[in-house]
Parts: sequence; structure tokens; C-alpha cells
Amino acid sequence: MDLLNEAKINTKRNASFFYKFYSLFSVVRGYNIAVMLLAQVLSAVFVFAPNKPLRTVLLDYKLWALLFATACVVAGGYIINHFYDEGKDLINRPIKTQIDTYISQRTKLQSYFILNFSGLLLGLLVSWRAGLFFSVYIFLIWLYSHKLKRFPLTGLFGGAILTLLPFFAVFAYFKNFSEIIFAHASFLFFILLIRELVKDLENLKGDMLFNYETIVVKYGEHFTRLLIVLISVLTLMPIYYLIHYPEIGLMKYYFAFAVFGLTIVAILVWFSHSKKQYLFLHNLLKIVIVTGVLSLMLLDTSVIIERILTNLGN
Repeated sequence: MDLLNEAKINTKRNASFFYKFYSLFSVVRGYNIAVMLLAQVLSAVFVFAPNKPLRTVLLDYKLWALLFATACVVAGGYIINHFYDEGKDLINRPIKTQIDTYISQRTKLQSYFILNFSGLLLGLLVSWRAGLFFSVYIFLIWLYSHKLKRFPLTGLFGGAILTLLPFFAVFAYFKNFSEIIFAHASFLFFILLIRELVKDLENLKGDMLFNYETIVVKYGEHFTRLLIVLISVLTLMPIYYLIHYPEIGLMKYYFAFAVFGLTIVAILVWFSHSKKQYLFLHNLLKIVIVTGVLSLMLLDTSVIIERILTNLGN
């Protein structure tokens, strides 16, 4: 009988640990962190350092320190963002918020400080400049979560810029200042702006109740839809520029898919009025972004094959 009771207690402990781990994984958006790390690695290999041997890039310990520093700081950012938005998220995302509350606020804040401290140390391992970058980045994430996201322009542009900054860190590390990189950054920036606006439409109820002055709250849904269409049109500019680069390779087919996806978003946003419909558009934009990450491997495939063969030959 004692053995049976002990087994039940151990089962509960294991289940409790699993749920707490899953809750923390949900708070730090582990899936987003994984996609971001994959995007940074592929960007480093195929965009920022295309002329370096594959082995040199992948075995660069400073690059990996930079990537894990970014992952730690961004994970901490999700925690502090959740801390300030918990009431609003309880309305906008009730199921996810209940999962997130399985661990205590104390544990979340402890994880926040540990992650930021780890990110800062990893940044300093790369250089003092990287350490300074992550110090500023940590502060900007806190400022955005605490104040900036409550206002229309800073909320819109702040979210997109903070998402792009990790790629700037890798870009600065390799010091590859080329036009194609800025074109890629412009394309991603426009996509992120559209995603932020769709999220605002999706979260309108909670934002209004908690006095968040987002674009939608201040200027209305009609204006937000017009802005989404306008930014979708602006996105065609970097796409047009990129597809004329020979190095773009088979990635031109991704940009055709992106144009199709953005067209669907621009059309459907006029007929969307419910949270469920906006969530569909949000997920469609996620697909466009994740597909874009994977399609980085399609950049000038002849060069990629040559680098792999050279690496195997060594």
C-alpha cells in the first residue's frame, strides 16, 4: 500500500514538473525562439557570410555565443511582456494565459533575471560591444513592455524593430554591408508591421479595456485595414528589388508565394470582423515568415552546393 501511494506521489510530481516546464516554455514562446535561432543560423550561413567556408561559420564559438545570448534576452523579454500584459492577455488569450499561470510570478521574475544575466555574460564573451548591445536591448525590451507598446506609433514600430534587432547583432558581427541585406531587412520589417497591426485587430477588446492606445483603438478598424493594404503594397518594393539579384536563386519562388499570401491578407482583412478571422490572418503571416526563414537555403543553390562539396573535401 505504501509503495502504491509513493508511486502516485511520484506520478503527480512528474506531472507537476511537466506542466510547469510547459508553462514556462509557453511564457518564453519557445517555438518563436527556435524559429528565430534557425533564422539567425541560416542568415549567417547564406546571407551575412556567404563567402566564408561552411565549417568556419558553424564552428565559430563567438557566433553561437551571440545566438544563445539573443535567445536568452528575447526569452526574458517575453517573460517581462507577459508580466505587464497578464490582465489583457486573460481577455485576449484566456486558454494560453491559464497555462502561463501554472508557474508563479516569482519563478517567472527569477527566470527573467537569470536569462538576462546569462545573455549579458554570453554577449561579453563575444566582445564588450556585444555586451553593451545586449544591455541596451534588455532595457529597450523592458521599456517597450512597460510603456511604449501602450501608444500607437511606438507600439507599432517598437515591436517590429525589437524583432529585427537580433538579426542586426549577427549582421554587425560579420560586418557585411550589402544592399541585398538591407532589402531583406526592409521586406521583413514591412511583414512585421502588418503582423503587429493584425495582432492589434485581434486583441482589440483587451487593449480597450486596459487603455492601450494602439493604432486600432485610436484610429479605428477602417484606418487600420487601409494601413495594412498600404504596407502590403510597399512590401512589393523590396521584393521587386530582390528578385533582380542573381544571388536570390530559387528564393524568387518564395517571394511569389509571399506576394500571393500578402494579397490574400489584404483582401481578407476587409471582410474580417471576428477574433477568429484575425487569428487566421495572423497565422497566415506566421506561415509567410517561417517559410521565408526556410527559403533562405534556396539562395543561389550552386554556391551552396559548392560550399558543401568544398567542406566535405577538406
